[in-house]
Amino acid sequence: MNSSTNDLFDEGDSDRFRPLADRMRPRTLDEFVGQEHILGPDRPLSRAFASDHFHSMILWGPPGTGKTTLARLVARRSGAKFLSLSAVLSGVKEIREAVSEAQSTRKMEGRGTVLFIDEVHRFNKGQQDAFLPHVEDGTLIFIGATTENPSFELNNALLSRARTYVLKPLQADAIASVIDLAIRDVTRGLGNLGLVLDSESRQMLAEAADGDARRALNLLEICADLNAAGSIDRRVVEQVIGGNLRRFDKGGEAFYDQISALHKSVRGSNPDASLYWLCRMLDGGCDPRYIARRLIRMASEDIGNADPRGLALALDAWEVQERLGSPEGELALAQAVIYLAVAPKSNAVYVAFQNAMGDVRGGKSEEVPMHLRNAPTRLMKELGYGKAYRYAHDEPDGYAPGVHYFPEGMETRRYYFPVERGLELRIGEKLARLRELDGKYRADKKLDKE
Repeated sequence: MNSSTNDLFDEGDSDRFRPLADRMRPRTLDEFVGQEHILGPDRPLSRAFASDHFHSMILWGPPGTGKTTLARLVARRSGAKFLSLSAVLSGVKEIREAVSEAQSTRKMEGRGTVLFIDEVHRFNKGQQDAFLPHVEDGTLIFIGATTENPSFELNNALLSRARTYVLKPLQADAIASVIDLAIRDVTRGLGNLGLVLDSESRQMLAEAADGDARRALNLLEICADLNAAGSIDRRVVEQVIGGNLRRFDKGGEAFYDQISALHKSVRGSNPDASLYWLCRMLDGGCDPRYIARRLIRMASEDIGNADPRGLALALDAWEVQERLGSPEGELALAQAVIYLAVAPKSNAVYVAFQNAMGDVRGGKSEEVPMHLRNAPTRLMKELGYGKAYRYAHDEPDGYAPGVHYFPEGMETRRYYFPVERGLELRIGEKLARLRELDGKYRADKKLDKE
């Protein structure tokens, strides 16, 4: 367990062995860059800093957006002791040790403790519950950092005792200002090296950081190590950032956000946005086979019978990916994505399936009507299996009007409502014609009885 006090920002600032990103960590709120939506004038967190009255909180955001720094700033501003745990390496034992240390600090020094837990989403329910009583009695100000959606990963008891703040990726201009400060700062940064960074190279670094200030400083430090002439130019920057992937957390929040964006872009019939999100996922290292499976879902859920070729093309793209791999498979996926995006849309099959499944799950196990049962043996025929079944191919137009295909006593249901787009336009016309034949058949039967 790491613990430190109010001098945690000042200790070792001149230590050249510490990474540049760590040396340049903001020491005051004035040095903090970005997150104006929570730290701007009269914003919730800025009011807490102004009043010196802090509460437990969850800081949710991608890497390099200032979660750990904010926790340290809270401790420094409040005069509290700062204790840090990593949920990856810690368990209930370490939590109890932290609580014991916080209780001792409160008793001996008369001040509170900020307990910062990095990657808090990795704690299980028991571990999360372990420090709740000590948050409630004021022994601890709890600050948890997570890159995952707290509503999915944290239990309700913890969420109800801490306010959640969403941190956003930093804009390129904000990261550029962080880079400039690191180059100028003589004490903590690279100011004593006399480095020169032109505006084009700085912009390249800022954009390559992809919203992550720590990543930007790490890239800058590598550039400085490679540079021997005192000037960081485009060639050096390209050498350092070459092959760096954009932010993509396999299985995490960014993963599901991006597949959602791809699905919704296809559903919205925008081939260009669909292609962009496909490339974002492939560039980020997503398994192309996962994308292929999702395309199958899109073809059935959002296109369906409006263009059945969409499902076939998605299956073909999956097979190409399995057989040939990259880059041929990825191009086939792109072809399928564009086709699905421009295809006529219908969720009629999806809605019909959901409604039919709802009836089945909400009902009882109805018997199959006798006329619909198969009769492969003489006994079954004697029992009436298949009796009065009308073979559709022997009927005019290949359709037997008036036949009840649902269980006895169950009214005819209508689940499938084709849309007036694509092939479903013609399917709808055919079904309407068949319903007319059913109506005429029943009317004739009624007249015969009369």
